[in-house]
Amino acid sequence: MSDAERVVLCFGDSNTHGTMPLPSLTERGRHGFSSRWTGHFRRALGPAVHVIDEGHPGRTTVHPDPVEGEHRNGLSVLLALLESHRPLDLVVMMLGTNDCKARFAVTADDIARSIDRLCGVIAAAQCGPGGATPKLLLVAPPPLTETGCLAGMFEGGAAKAAALAPRIEAVAQARGAGFVDAGAHITVSPIDGVHFDAAAHATLGTVLARAAAELLD
Repeated sequence: MSDAERVVLCFGDSNTHGTMPLPSLTERGRHGFSSRWTGHFRRALGPAVHVIDEGHPGRTTVHPDPVEGEHRNGLSVLLALLESHRPLDLVVMMLGTNDCKARFAVTADDIARSIDRLCGVIAAAQCGPGGATPKLLLVAPPPLTETGCLAGMFEGGAAKAAALAPRIEAVAQARGAGFVDAGAHITVSPIDGVHFDAAAHATLGTVLARAAAELLD
């Protein structure tokens, strides 16, 4: 691999997957490749950067989901993904929203500690160029709102989500990682209070590309 080539893994949940705001729980809409934040991110970084989309709807940080399945646990798949796609120059991680579901009964501090645990996996994986540690960009998801078809699922979650950004920023500082507070740039859709509309994807992709470019340079 030449010095001009960079590989970025985007590890996240349904908003990295590109799930559209849900009018009902039976919907399965997904933004197109070019419309997702990862698509805007890819275009902004240019052809010398290979971007890998790894977003899974319902993905948590470290929790097997007792309702939607154990496979939603981000910790259980992260190492395999790192090894599969290495060498990686940068990992962009945006998780924490699904941990706010009532079924997990965790605090904002717990979520930040769980994100730190995932950072530890990345640091120990030797998945960067030459077995080094890749750069890391932590993204605090925008605060959710308890509305629409997801309101019951996320009951009590809005307060946790609103408290996440400074805690994730503290993890980033301790780990020497980059940090972006997505909530400073976009808001969730009023349709379901969790997912992003097309305009939010465009804005976030551009913002994260600027942050990623600084880390890659």
